[in-house]
Amino acid sequence: MSTPPLNALRAFEAVARLGSFRAAAEALFVTQSAISHQIRNVENWLGKPLFEREGNRTRLLPHGAELAHSLAASLAEIEAACDRARNTSQALVIAAIPSVAMCWLIPRLNRFRTAHPDIEIRIVYAMHGREINFHDVHLAFVFAKDPPTGPMITAHLYLAGQSVPVCSPSCLARLGRLPQTVTDFLALGLLHDGTPKGWSNWLSGLTGSAPDPTKARGFDGTSFEDFNLLRAAALSGQGAALCPKAMIQPDLDSGGLVQISDRMLDEGYNYYLLLSPSPAPTINRQARAFLDWAMAEREKGPQLG
Repeated sequence: MSTPPLNALRAFEAVARLGSFRAAAEALFVTQSAISHQIRNVENWLGKPLFEREGNRTRLLPHGAELAHSLAASLAEIEAACDRARNTSQALVIAAIPSVAMCWLIPRLNRFRTAHPDIEIRIVYAMHGREINFHDVHLAFVFAKDPPTGPMITAHLYLAGQSVPVCSPSCLARLGRLPQTVTDFLALGLLHDGTPKGWSNWLSGLTGSAPDPTKARGFDGTSFEDFNLLRAAALSGQGAALCPKAMIQPDLDSGGLVQISDRMLDEGYNYYLLLSPSPAPTINRQARAFLDWAMAEREKGPQLG
């Protein structure tokens, strides 16, 4: 007996499941005539029709409905088996927003690789505000206002997200003193993380500040879409920036940046480490090993020796 026409069977299952040739064509990204051709292939191979045709209307015959039911179960099983095979063979995938990837994770990654040389890892970006596809990701570092929730996702509070005002020593030297007033901060030059909202909120709470610091001359400064760009600008002496202290503590320790006020900006955001289970037991063990290591690293603090 010849092999059943698998592509044609897939087209037939889509027609039966979606209820029309047109819907099946849209779902499979082919033309409606291509679907009709595939249905004829199945019927020719079976030697009998699958639909009762009345003009432009078709109705699934009983044996066609039984075949469609079996195909749906079989295709779902094939898809699940392929997912298991793919997840079993892939590396441990860790997604991280750019700030965590560059400032926290990568500088420490050698310590994990030394402790677990048998674990293959892959680092990918998790973009802030975009949904993470946990079908392909096992752990993720994110920045969120509340612990992220979702089916089979465990959120661990990782690092505090409060920001502090910082600048380079050369930038501070131009002012000649620690800034105290809105005028002082504006004289340093303000660097904005995407929008001026952060500086607006921080300066509004400064003792003796103007009623609306956003209207003060010099409030508008350079804006950076990405935190890593903002940090680079601050390190190069281009002005003062509000940066999450957890991300720039090594820069403070090395003297590359100076914290120029003890007042923090707390907008309720924090860094979380998310864990999603995998169908593969090996990946789950590796993910747990990384989670335990990451939590231990957090307790060590910012030192990277």
